[in-house]
Amino acid sequence: MTEPWSSADEVVTHLGVAQDSIYRWIESKGLPAHKIGRLWKFKLSEVDAWVRARGAEGNEKSTSKKPAKVKRRSS
Repeated sequence: MTEPWSSADEVVTHLGVAQDSIYRWIESKGLPAHKIGRLWKFKLSEVDAWVRARGAEGNEKSTSKKPAKVKRRSS
């Protein structure tokens, strides 16, 4: 029996992470994913092997945006 394809939502649940992390890892860290049409599909065994090989290890730059500094005029 072959392993079924999983959706991004199923990978989110499987790993317990945010969906944004999944797409960021595909782009920047090589998370094994296959694009079928407009959808990303995954084999959970490949995802697990990637995690075990430290693919999801921290070392990410923060993507949070800092609020712009407001210049105050002196009176």
